[in-house]
Amino acid sequence: MGIFEYAPAPESRALANLKDHYRPFIGGEFVDGSGEPLKTVNPATEEILAEVGTASVSDVDTAVKAARKAYTSVWSKMPGTERAKYLFRIARLIQERSRELAVLESLDNGKPIKESRDSDVPTAAAHFFYHAGWADKLDYAGYGPDPKPLGVAGQVIPWNFPLLMLAWKIAPALATGNTVVLKPAETTPLTALVFAEICQQAELPPGVVNILPGAGDIGASIVEHADVDKIAFTGSTEVGKLIQRTVAGTRKKLTLELGGKAANVVFDDAPLDQAVEGIVNGIFFNQGHVCCAGSRLLVQESVAEEVLEKLRYRVSTLRLGDPLDKNTDIGAINSAEQLAKIRGLVESGDDEGAQRWTSPCPVPERGFFFAPTVFSEVHQSMRIAREEIFGPVLSVLTFRTPEEAVAKANNTPYGLSAGIWTEKGSRILWMANQLRAGVVWANTFNRFDPAAPFGGYQESGFGREGGRAGLEAYLDV
Repeated sequence: MGIFEYAPAPESRALANLKDHYRPFIGGEFVDGSGEPLKTVNPATEEILAEVGTASVSDVDTAVKAARKAYTSVWSKMPGTERAKYLFRIARLIQERSRELAVLESLDNGKPIKESRDSDVPTAAAHFFYHAGWADKLDYAGYGPDPKPLGVAGQVIPWNFPLLMLAWKIAPALATGNTVVLKPAETTPLTALVFAEICQQAELPPGVVNILPGAGDIGASIVEHADVDKIAFTGSTEVGKLIQRTVAGTRKKLTLELGGKAANVVFDDAPLDQAVEGIVNGIFFNQGHVCCAGSRLLVQESVAEEVLEKLRYRVSTLRLGDPLDKNTDIGAINSAEQLAKIRGLVESGDDEGAQRWTSPCPVPERGFFFAPTVFSEVHQSMRIAREEIFGPVLSVLTFRTPEEAVAKANNTPYGLSAGIWTEKGSRILWMANQLRAGVVWANTFNRFDPAAPFGGYQESGFGREGGRAGLEAYLDV
């Protein structure tokens, strides 16, 4: 029987309504930023998509003042039922413009269109719907009789889920009565600036949301600004530590969602075909650009060879290529810098004696691509078992007993997520209680819901986003 081939099924690039030039959004208007313009690149083709005006330190001050004015004069005084109407409106507009946002996200980020279309954009809308429901119920959230908003929230988001991370940050901030100054990632600013258009469409009061494209210095300026009351950051552990040092001794509230090196633990009684699908989803979803990715696979020794055989076959069927093709499973690495980091860590795995297996899939000559890779015979001391690769690279370790699995899973400075695969409910509950991870999935992986809090321990950060617990970070309680 021959290999079943798919005909190309490209999504129309024209749906993105791509502009030549984008500008910062301050006080309800698009303005000329006084920073150096940046050019945002399509990682799948290396072509320049658009020029983006960036903010300067003075623009940060202007945006914070606009946010403070909107907070004191309008937003904090507005009844929750009225704030909810704006959030519902934004959610519906995200839905109405979903194909445009999905195509633009895949162009700017490199992720497959089926992921941006079926996961990122619908979940972003869901966060606004969910938090709209909370806006008039904060007195009943369990935080006392009269919880108050904090004021101006400074938010800095990463490049792996640009629109979704924006929704995770902005939706709870607005629902609880705060105003926002947000910096999107330098390499993926476009959907955030289209979201600014949606804020205008929703007739959100000027200054409630401000979007400032720029490099790390703009994020630092937001963090350091004396009139910002709360910082929310998603990104690397190194930058998170810098932010924590900066806000130490100030009145600012802080939540950090940082790196991870999640263990995905497969026991010998697990449904192995289902587990293999979960393993693939856990590490190769979004090219492995996921802080909670299951990048360490721990397999019980008795089924390790069988799992590896099934896994290699399944990975060899993944299609790598054009992110806008609906058949593509693995898109482009977000930047040349990230690709170089992945290659460096993979070389360290070779040097330290792990056995590398790479999918035989064809790799485009142009663009930033990396074929899905599985390392076996990995030891805990190896860099590929300790450091976050943030790419489509899986490290496989083995264990004999549940106690050994727990010890190896917890042998990491991180603590964001974990997965357990077994048919025994008692083992799932025992294991979940032993694992030092903020989120533990059982017989699945990478499942998210706006009502479920997400966050980590140790060097994966602190605080929670989503659910009732996520509201507290934006309230004075």
